[in-house]
Amino acid sequence: MNDMWRVIGIIALGLVVLVIGVPLLLAAAGVVLGGIGMIIGLAVAVIKLAVVVAVGYLALVAIRALMR
Repeated sequence: MNDMWRVIGIIALGLVVLVIGVPLLLAAAGVVLGGIGMIIGLAVAVIKLAVVVAVGYLALVAIRALMR
């Protein structure tokens, strides 16, 4: 049963990598097609948002550490 969940997790991770990674690679190579361009733009926007949230969190943690 544990092995089954591990295999399902690996397959899900592979799908996520394909759905997000392939469009980003295509965007980096400059190959942008009509409908796919919107998906690529959305993926890039989500990644930018994640980076902004991570940097904000790190700043908050740093300020909190300095206050102690």
